[in-house]
Amino acid sequence: MKDFASYAGKKGRETEDWLREAQEIAARYDGADENEMLRAVYARALEGKKNGTLTNEQIDAFWHAFSPSLDPARRKKLFKIVLQLKRM
Repeated sequence: MKDFASYAGKKGRETEDWLREAQEIAARYDGADENEMLRAVYARALEGKKNGTLTNEQIDAFWHAFSPSLDPARRKKLFKIVLQLKRM
């Protein structure tokens, strides 16, 4: 997954590639401030929305894939970001 648009919630090789990249990104932000990480996620997603490579369906797929692994407070923060991005 080179960007959010590469993730479509699909099974198979694409999911494996996406999971590998997600792990690499998580490692880069290991120990980083949570807000710093959220800003990076938002900036990347915003870029995709502006250039038309990120759809609301892909945002939903991202949300459904990650939200179950978050605690309630982090889930709420991510949901607010999802809503902002989908309104663009």
